[in-house]
This record gives sequence, structure tokens and C-alpha cells, in this order.
Amino acid sequence: MDDKSALLDQLRIDRSNEPEDSGHGGKKWWIAAVLLLVGAGVAWFIFSKPAGLPVTVATAKAAASNGSAGGSSLLDAAGYVVARRAATVSAKITGLVTEVLIEEGSRVEANQIVARLDDTNIRASLEQARAQLESARASATQVKVNVANAERDVSRRKGLVEQKFISVAELDTAQTTLDGLRASYNVAERNVAVAARAVDVAQRSFDDTTVRAPFAGVITVKAAQVGEIVSPLSAGGGFTRTGIGTVVDMDSLEVEVDVNENFINRVTSAQPAVIKLNAYPDWSIPAEVIAVIPTADRTKATVKVRVAFKEKDARVLPEMGARVSFLGAAPKAGSPEPAGVIVPSTAVLGSGETGAVFLIRGKTVERRAVKLGAKSGTEQTVIAGLSAGDQVAIGDLPKLKDGDVVRITTANGKP
Repeated sequence: MDDKSALLDQLRIDRSNEPEDSGHGGKKWWIAAVLLLVGAGVAWFIFSKPAGLPVTVATAKAAASNGSAGGSSLLDAAGYVVARRAATVSAKITGLVTEVLIEEGSRVEANQIVARLDDTNIRASLEQARAQLESARASATQVKVNVANAERDVSRRKGLVEQKFISVAELDTAQTTLDGLRASYNVAERNVAVAARAVDVAQRSFDDTTVRAPFAGVITVKAAQVGEIVSPLSAGGGFTRTGIGTVVDMDSLEVEVDVNENFINRVTSAQPAVIKLNAYPDWSIPAEVIAVIPTADRTKATVKVRVAFKEKDARVLPEMGARVSFLGAAPKAGSPEPAGVIVPSTAVLGSGETGAVFLIRGKTVERRAVKLGAKSGTEQTVIAGLSAGDQVAIGDLPKLKDGDVVRITTANGKP
């Protein structure tokens, strides 16, 4: 046992000469190094940032609002081209279509035939009415002859009574017969008149088998084909047409726009305007306000305005999208041009007639109150408070206040 104990003692490691806290000292050194690196990173992040609030803004140049020689634009509104005079041409009776004489795009004149219906039965009724009229006339002629004969008989009997060859009673009998024939003749004449009216009715029904254009215009829709049934009233099942086609008077085209009721006080009858069609955005068409419809749409808070074209053009078509600029009075000679600019709607705080924008002044912003005009899509018209060429901030505007230092970037987020 002593030998084994001695052997084990020789195998033990002597740690009596090692430092007592060498391990703890190394850990403290690494912790200090990490803290130093973190502090350096924070300091670099703080001092390397440019001065300014952490609010990113972009700049947009104000552009002069659209105007014309007649004055500046007070209000812009969007709408559609509509035809004041348009009609779906239909037959007055129910019948089978035998001929259609129109196509989409074709022009028709007033009373021009556009279609024909089957007239077989109506033609037969017309011929029957005509025959009845002839029969009534023949009966009236026969009664008229009898009246004339009875008149001669009465005249002869009067002479015989004076000569006392016949009694007065025989004369009275002849007179009664004459009066009865005259009454029959009156009835026959009335029958002739009734038969003539029946012919007129049958003739009108026959004429109704021919469908005519109510006014001159252009066919925009061809609704019926040969072999279909048309009716002025809608029939069940959906197999009966209610019209032959649609004709539009192109001379009656105008634009209808919905104007926000907050700005309707800027629109008056006979006010000059400019129309731009969505299909031809570079084409400015002179126009004039026809009327402001005296009622508002409570669901949209808008008022409908009718605007007339001052120039007619074949390029203007019904249901085209259009934008109307309502113009103010023309500026007098030598007077400054009326202020009015357009900025992105995201650059404006507020709504209604007043709002605020933030002008870019170097690296700071200046809050400015402005008078607002019409808002159209992503654009806002500013009537007063800005000039063409001013730079305004867009972005998270509620975080800005007057005098803030900002960091300016472009729309894609780059400085």
C-alpha cells in the first residue's frame, strides 16, 4: 500500500506555484475589449449621421396651372361626353323583323326607314277595312236613290190631293216613308264615316310595320336582326327585342362633370371653360358652361354641371372621358398673371379651401398656409400661397414642423 501511495503522489500535478486568479483576469480583459468595440461602433453611427431630423422628404416643383387666353383655371373636374339627344328606335307594334337597313356607324336622316316588320296580317286587315268602306258607301248610295224616289212620290201625291183624286191619308203615308228613308240615309252616311275611320286605323297599323328614324344622327347600336321579334314592351324570357337600334345626334354632344359641392360657387352659367379628352390630352377644346343642375348628390357630395363644346369635331364620341377646366376672368393688360400652381396632393396638409405646405429652404422647411383649389386625382391646385418653381416637401408631413432641419432625398429614396 505504501508503494502504491507513493506512486500516485508522483503522478499528481503540483499547482501550488500558479497564480491564484489568472483565469478571472483573462475574462475581464475580453469583456472590456468587447465593450470598447461596441462603444466605438455607437460613436461612429452617431457622429457619422448627417445633421437633421430622421424625416425623409422629397421635393416637387410647383407647375403653373392650366389656363388659356380667356383666364386662369379656377377649378378642374372630370366627367364624360354624353349625347343630349339620343334614342333607341323601336316599333310601335309587336312584329317579326323582315328587313334591317342600318349598321353601326351609318348615318341616317330624319324619317329614314331603318327596318320593316312582317305586314301580312295587317295588310289583310287593311284590305278588309277598305272593302267595308266601299260596302258602306254603296248602301248609302242605294238609300239616297230611294230618298229621291220618295221625294218625287210625295210631290206627286200632293198634286193629286189638291185635285181630290186621293185622300190626305195617302199623302201622309208617303211623307212618313220619305222621312224614314231620310233617316236611313243619315245612318248610312254615319256608317260610311265609321268605315273610313276603320281604314285609317288599319292604315296606321300598316304604316307602323315600317320603322323610321326620329331624327338625323349616327347609329351607335344595332340591336335587332332579321327573323327576331321586336316589341315596344319587354317580354318574358328575354327572347323579344325592345328596339331596332340606337341613334345619336352628334350635334348634341356635351360634357357632364360632377363638381365637389365645396367648390360649386366657382362655377356659373355661361362661364368659359376648356375641355380636354382623355383620348387626346394635348387637344384643348373651347367650351362654355350650359347650366349648373340645381340639386346635389348626397351620396357623393357633388353637383352636376353641363358643359357645351364651342367647336364640333368628328373625333368627339359619346361616353369618352373628359376633363374640364373652368376659367376665371381674363387678366387685364399689364396686370400680373393670376397665381395658381399645381402640386402633388401628398404635399398638402388639410382639405377644403385652406391647407398648409412645407417649403424647402436649404436644409430646413418653412410651414406656409395656402388657399386650395380643386383636387384632381394625385394633383392639388393651390390658388394662393405658392409660386411656380417653389419646392415643397412630400412624405410624412405630420412629423414636420416649421424650421425643422431635414434630409432631402429624391422620390426613390436616394439623397
